[in-house]
This record gives sequence, C-alpha cells and structure tokens, in this order.
Amino acid sequence: MAAKEMSQPQYFLFRTLIKKFGKLNVWVYQKTNGRLFNKLAGSEICILTMTGAKSGVTRTTPLMYVPYKEGVILVASLGGAPKNPVWFNNVVANPKINIQYKDKNMSLVARQVYGEERDNLWPICVKYYNPYESYQRRTGREIPLFVCEPAPH
Repeated sequence: MAAKEMSQPQYFLFRTLIKKFGKLNVWVYQKTNGRLFNKLAGSEICILTMTGAKSGVTRTTPLMYVPYKEGVILVASLGGAPKNPVWFNNVVANPKINIQYKDKNMSLVARQVYGEERDNLWPICVKYYNPYESYQRRTGREIPLFVCEPAPH
C-alpha cells in the first residue's frame, strides 16, 4: 500500500520544525558530546558538518545515519518529503564533510551512489532504520544515498 504523499503545507511546516529543532539539537549534542539529544525515533543520530553550496559558510545539522565500513551512509530522506533536504545540495557541492558521533569526529568524503550500488545499499539502510521504506513509498523521488568514507591521506 502506497503511503500518502506530503502536501505542500505539510512539507513547509515539517521543514520549519526540522530547522528550528535542528539548531537546538546541534547545540545540545555538541555541548554534551552526544550524551543528550543523541536519538531520533529511538535511533542514534550524528552531527553532519559541511560547507554551504552557495554561501561557503560552515553548516551543521543533526542527521540519522547508517554505520558502514569505516564511515557512514547518509540517507537524504527528509521523512519522505517531496524535495531533498537542504543539506543534500551542500554535500553534492562540497563532499568533504565531518561527522560527529558522540565524542568521536570523522573527516569523510561523501559520494552519492546510483543504480546497482544504490540498490544494493538501500536494504542495508532499511534494515538499520525501517521507516526509510515508508519514506520511499511516500515520495515520488528516489531517496538519495551517500557513502561517506575516510578522506585519503
């Protein structure tokens, strides 16, 4: 059964709430080294630090993630919203990112995956956080995935 798509008013409200809560979440998470505000819907989150695509300013956002090899997979789901999350364009434009998981920081390079590689990684993401599956059904876009691996030395 297909999930109901988000309406434009629902999307704008959702995006506004995510933005406001995100700022508070980042502040508390960083001040406590991830001891507080470290979960969303029962799953652990990280803090993604990236460079703004247009502004060049450092941006941070709390984000669910999927542990993968020596890095993570980032899922640009935005809860199944009709558009990609704001951080998506930043990571595409500037793939050198930092992930803070509790008191651990990782310098990573993000790479969007497509086709067969994405198809192989999607079940790993859904297994880690099952609601991703309903998010995909709720939206007409293919939810982008980024494999984030340690930067080469």
